[in-house]
This record gives sequence, C-alpha cells and structure tokens, in this order.
Amino acid sequence: MIRLTRRAVAAAPFAFAAARAVAAAAPPAAPLASPGSPWPDATAMAQAIRSGQLSAAEAVETAIRRAEALQGRLNIIVNSDFDRALEKVRAGAPAGPFGGVPFLIKDLEDYRGLPTRYGSQASRFDPPQTRQKPLMDAYDRAGLIVIGKSATPEAGFLPSTEPVAFGPTHSPWDLARSTGGSSGGTAAAVSSGVVPAGHATDGGGSIRMPASHCGLVGLKPSRGRMAGTTFERRMTDYAVQNVLTRSVRDTAALFALGEDVGPRAQHPPVGLVTGPSKRRLRIGVLLENGLGHRPADDVMAANDAAAKLLSDLGHHVDYTHLPYDGAQFIDDFLLLWAQGALQLYTGVSKAAGRPADTTLLEPFTLSLVELARRSTAPVLQAAGDRLAANVLAYDTWFPAHLYDLVLSPVLSSGPPLLGEYAPTVAFDVIVPRLKEYVGYTPIHNLAGAPAISVPLHWTKEGLPIGSMLSARAGNERTLLELAYELEQARPWAARIPPVHA
Repeated sequence: MIRLTRRAVAAAPFAFAAARAVAAAAPPAAPLASPGSPWPDATAMAQAIRSGQLSAAEAVETAIRRAEALQGRLNIIVNSDFDRALEKVRAGAPAGPFGGVPFLIKDLEDYRGLPTRYGSQASRFDPPQTRQKPLMDAYDRAGLIVIGKSATPEAGFLPSTEPVAFGPTHSPWDLARSTGGSSGGTAAAVSSGVVPAGHATDGGGSIRMPASHCGLVGLKPSRGRMAGTTFERRMTDYAVQNVLTRSVRDTAALFALGEDVGPRAQHPPVGLVTGPSKRRLRIGVLLENGLGHRPADDVMAANDAAAKLLSDLGHHVDYTHLPYDGAQFIDDFLLLWAQGALQLYTGVSKAAGRPADTTLLEPFTLSLVELARRSTAPVLQAAGDRLAANVLAYDTWFPAHLYDLVLSPVLSSGPPLLGEYAPTVAFDVIVPRLKEYVGYTPIHNLAGAPAISVPLHWTKEGLPIGSMLSARAGNERTLLELAYELEQARPWAARIPPVHA
C-alpha cells in the first residue's frame, strides 16, 4: 500500500489547507430558489432548513439520491460518505450558517474519515485520513455536510478530469465533453444540481476553467487570502482553495467563511460582500492568449458580449494586451509545473520502494518528470527570473493603465471533447494543445492575484462559456461586487444542463 504523503505532493498544483473560525453571521434571508431555477442555492437552502421549510435530513437525503442517480452518467464522486452524512443530520441540522447543506470536498484535500486519492493509481488503496486541515474544520463548523470526495485529474495536473485510476468525469451539458479541471467533479455535481456548492482548488486555473465549462461562479482568491495560508508568500506557492457555486452570493458567503482574519493575515479582510457597488470601473479587455492568438469564435463572441455589457452598465472599457511575453511565460510555467511532478514522482517512488512507472503514475505525469530532469539549474534559474519579471509586469499593468480590473476569456475554446486532454495523449501532441488552450489563467496564480469566472454566455449548441475578471492581489471585493452586478443584468439561474437532478 502506498501512502501519498503531503510532502510527496507538496509542489503539485493544488491548494494547501487553510484555517479559520466560521463567520458569526448567517447568510442573508433568501427565497428558496432563484427565479427560473429548480434548485435552491446554498444560501436559500440554509435559510429553508433554519425556517423549517426543509429538514437537514431531507436536504442530505436528496443530495445522496441525486448523486446515486447521476454517478453512472457523470462520474462525479470518487469516495462517498453517505452514511456519515446521514448520521450527522439524524438529530437535526448542525449549528452554523450553512447547517445541513450538502457539500463535496475535492479529492486533492484531506478530510477526516475519507481517503485522499489525488486522482492517482498510486494512492487508490490508501486508508482514510485521520487528520484534516483547518479550512475543512471551518466548513464543518459552518454546518456543511460532506457527502463525499469529488473527482480530479492526477494531482490536478491537467485541465480535464480524466484520471486513469477513476475514469473521466462527463459534462452535464454534453456527456461527450469535459467538465474541465482540475475541479471537474465538483463542477459537474454543482452544475447538475447534486449539491448547491462544493470545494475546489486552483493551481493554474482549476477553479475558473470548470466554472467556465459548467456554467458556474468560480473565484480564485489571492495568495495567502484563505485562513491557514499565512506561509504562502512565494511565487511558487501558486495554489489556492475556495468553492464552485451557482450564485454570486454563495461564493461571497463561503469565501467570507474561509478568509484569514487573524493578526497575521496577508490582506485586509474582505468580509461578506452582499451586493454590487455603485462605483463605475475602468476595465481593460484582453483578447489574445499567451501565444498572442485570438480565441475560438464562440469565445470571442462571449468576450465581446461581456465587454459590451460592461460598457452598457456604465463602466469604461479599454482594449489591452498582455504586458509580457506570453509564449515564453507558458514555457516557463510548464517547467515550474514539471518540478511539482518530479517531487510527486520522488515521493511515490520512495513510498513504493521502486521507481514509479505507469502502474503508479500517468503517462502525462511521467513525461513532466522527464521534462524536469532535462532542465538544468541555469535553465530553471532563468525561467524563475523571467516568471518573477512577469509577475511584476502583471502587478504594474493595472496602475499603469489606471485599470481596476481586466476582462478576458477563461480559455481559448469552449468545453473540449473528452480525450483531447487525456493523460494518455502523447506528450508532444498534448503540450501544444495545452499552450493554446490554457493561456489566460496561470499568471494569476504566480502573481497571487484574484480572478473570477462568471457564466454570461452560452453557445448555439447550449454550452456555457465563462468570462474572467481579474484584479491585483487583495482586491476580491471589487470582483465580487461586479459579479453581483453582472448576475443581476444577465441572470443565469434558469440555465439548466440536459443531464440534471
């Protein structure tokens, strides 16, 4: 049996745990379901449970029934926790602002009593965890009821949830398509109505990409924003945690529960953001990806429509370009990514007592390992220096143009077909695809900056395409306020995928 330890995967692209006491205030009163939606969001469900309209047992039982009904088609949960979830609500709703609301934890994070698989064959038979980090404690204190662990690609390396160990997760919008990654299991579960919200992580876009592909709200926080992450100060601490939801108010409330408000907090606390601001913003609009190419036509249409909406709402829109060499940035980021794979390989090999091969790690991961081994110290140093310069360029981009935020696509194309980014695709084939596809999101991870994807556009085939807004580090409030305004202007609650609860 191989135990994939935290040390073994420390540099892999997923978030470290956070710590924080739960906010005292409960979410604001809300109708049971948003107009046009058949499901309550987490805020409305919590209120319904508190008011007696719905029991916590009914909420959890319904989520379990939905998960069981959709698992065979979507493949969203890799480890269920149904019995414990029902036991937690047997005597009524637990205390907390989200008491009795069903929830999922992404399978890159430890949760006491459940194994952590990391989407990998190397750990698929590991025992349940006996410990969990403080962010998971905060979710428990909030009263959220964990019904299981959601699917993820191996160590979160790929932007599509298709791990060899557990099989692909299918989009509820089109079963032939990907949910994105690496928070793909959570995204499919929330989008299809199994749970109203779920845990997610982001090491290069892994909250925002599934949000875009599944019609959800996905906020990537600033580095060090979430509680328990005060040690995350370096550029290489690029992974963060938060949630995927169907409504801005759920994202705002769960973000407020998790942010660091202690004396060592790296940013002034945001608190609970409850609505839009009257302030009009200056927003840069980015079209080209890291390679300098414009996105696919449907993504262009989504970006143009979002820019027009912002202008119609009275915001100042100004087209812009990346302030650094995007092509070189992608190559350098891939080298950084490969170092995480090498550390993972080293840990797995040590635990197994033999060099890790395809019986333990996926072909894509092993190819990343080879890339890392071929990279000499001077090459890595030069890449690190360039990445640091890119981070500075990003941070000064905003004041240099007086931008408050930047609007861009999340990805260069809409939801891809399953198999296009599978871990078994030849490395020399998949890498050029990745460079074209994922050219907008990684800079925010290195810069420690927040960014949010909001579902403003659907293609003629009915597939969602998110719009991304990004800011300087620490400016989540402005992102959430604008997301509220966009949600009011272009409501998306009535958008229901073909495969749903």
